[in-house]
Parts: sequence; C-alpha cells; structure tokens
Amino acid sequence: MNPFASIGRTVIAFANHIGRITIFTSRSLYHCFTPPFYWHLLIRQIIEIGFYSLPVVGMTAIFTGMVLALQSYTGFARFNAEGAVAGVVVLSITRELAPVLAGLMVSGRIGAAMAAEIGTMSVTEQLDALKTLSTDPFKYLIAPRIIAGILMLPILVLVADIVGVFGGYLISIYKLGFNSTIYLERTWEILEPIDVISGLVKASVFRLIISLMGCFHGYHSRGGAQGVGAATTNAVVSASVLILAFNYVITELYFAI
Repeated sequence: MNPFASIGRTVIAFANHIGRITIFTSRSLYHCFTPPFYWHLLIRQIIEIGFYSLPVVGMTAIFTGMVLALQSYTGFARFNAEGAVAGVVVLSITRELAPVLAGLMVSGRIGAAMAAEIGTMSVTEQLDALKTLSTDPFKYLIAPRIIAGILMLPILVLVADIVGVFGGYLISIYKLGFNSTIYLERTWEILEPIDVISGLVKASVFRLIISLMGCFHGYHSRGGAQGVGAATTNAVVSASVLILAFNYVITELYFAI
C-alpha cells in the first residue's frame, strides 16, 4: 500500500533491465571482434538478412516514393510551388523515410525471426547444450547476426533510396506531367552527400538495435511457447520504438540548426 515502495520497485526493475541490456550488448560486441569467426553462419545471415529482405524493402520504398510525390504535389500546388516536389521527394527518402521504413520492415521480419529462433533454442535447452559442447552462444549465434545486420542494412537502405526516388520520378513524369530532364536536374541540384550519408549512418545504428533486441529477448526467453511469443513481440516493439527514438537523436546531430 506504500506508494513509495511501488515506485522504488519500478525504478529498481527498470535499472536492472537496463543493466542486463548493457551487459548483453557489451558481450555481444566483444565477440564480434574476437576470433574464432564462424564464416558459414555469417554468410547465411548475410543472405537471410540482405537478399531475402530486398523484395519487402523495395516494395515499401517504391510505393512510399509514389505516395510522397502525389502528396507533395497536392500541397505545393496550392502555393504554385510544384517545382519543389523533386527536392521534397529526394530529401525525404534519403534522410528519413528509407532508413526508418527499411528499419521497421526488417525489424518485423528479421528481429522477430531472431527472437523466435533463439527463444526456441533457449526454452528447449539447446543453448545449454552449446555451452556443454564448449561453444559460446554469443560467438555462435549472436555475433554473426549482429555483424551481418550492420553490413547489410546500409545496403538495403541504399537500394531503398534509389527505388524510392525512382517511384517519385515515375509518378511525377507519367502522372503529374513533369519534364523528365528538369526533374532529374532539380533532384541532383538539391541532393548532397550528407543526405545519403546520414541515412546510411542511421541504417547501421538501426540494424544494431534490431539485432540486439531480437537476440536479447530471445536469449532471455523463458516459459515455453508462451515465453517465445512474448519474446518475439517484445523484440519487435522495443526495436521499433528505439529506431524512432534514435532517428530523432541522429537527425538532431546531423541537421540541428
């Protein structure tokens, strides 16, 4: 009945959770840079995370670019500023929409899969079996996923940049009646290297978040099938929230006035 006791328990539980995540992150990153390296597992994760995620990321990017061009034209037409559509599309895609949407799509696809796979191994005591065989689960399961994620998501975001801008180009040229040459010239005039670089930096950070959250919740999964389901949900939700939070932080660092 003491409200201070309830607040204290909440604070202690929160601090304990942050401590577990910090220790888990430290151990995971340590094993990413120390041998031995399981190259066959790393290559498999690269294919799983990178190649198999291309369709969903590409479809998301191209339709986002199309909708962005339509909405921008509708808004700017009220102020006779239709020429700004090209700039809005390319800046919005490269700075924000491509890294954030790619991160959220990959979080739903890969983060959930990581949590479910490692969580199932945890509740069926396969992680204990690895330890019995003198194989560190951090080295064997977690490090390849983190390395592959950090390597592949920037590539996926770069593809999303190209496909998203192309989607805006298609709508602008074939539906809104823009001149192709002028549209491309405006796009190149407005686009700067920092716009693309900031998106790629965001992608690397987002992918680290997705891998860590998926592996963390899966590794600490308990309670059978129900625990695995809860771990999967927690992995996707926590990764999505952290992606949006760190998106603001990185944007503030790069583009704060």
